[in-house]
Amino acid sequence: MPEPSPIRHALLIHGAGAGGWEWNLWREVFAARGIDSRAPDLQPSPAGLEATTLEDYCGQMRTALAALPRPRAVVGASLGGLLAWLCGDLADALALVNPLPPAPWAGERAPRPWPARVPWRRDARLASTRRALPDADEAAVLYALRRWRDESGAVLAQALAGVEAARPAAPVLCIASHGDTDVYPQTTARFAAAVGASLIALPGSHVGPLLGREAARAAAQAADWLTAGGR
Repeated sequence: MPEPSPIRHALLIHGAGAGGWEWNLWREVFAARGIDSRAPDLQPSPAGLEATTLEDYCGQMRTALAALPRPRAVVGASLGGLLAWLCGDLADALALVNPLPPAPWAGERAPRPWPARVPWRRDARLASTRRALPDADEAAVLYALRRWRDESGAVLAQALAGVEAARPAAPVLCIASHGDTDVYPQTTARFAAAVGASLIALPGSHVGPLLGREAARAAAQAADWLTAGGR
């Protein structure tokens, strides 16, 4: 068997209510290891955020990923992890950070109604951002506070209900945070075992691998896995 080629290009997909900015540290770590990365913001559909669906986001990310030279990886966090999974047939490796899993692993939390526009930008407060980022320093908390955005309720409802998707052929890495209360680390571990993915467990919160004190470590471990050809 030939040696796997190291990944040199990556598309980084952010989570719900965030933006490409949450990958800033990862992009620096990736660049230091010879991986050129792109972290675009998910865009609402022309009909507006309230009319935006998971398919809208998926189409954007598939187009962005297909434009990268190969070998290429798709890396996603939270909602971005699910989008990365849905784009995986176009990638040579996938890295999923506390991902919203596809069916049948989705749905372990009780369903909840979502408004058409989830007002995370309007309702952003310092205290709630600190609660969301308990493992981040104050600078990171303030940086995130100023950048949260509203999200499509339809996208969240679709994603959390569970999406059917075949396993991509490419190697997969999952990163699970011990303190994640949004996507339970046990869920990520079961998902990783079922699809034959590598698994890295780290301390921290749901967004901790991107914005917390473990972010540099998480990025380095993901980058090392990618430069080893996804193994």
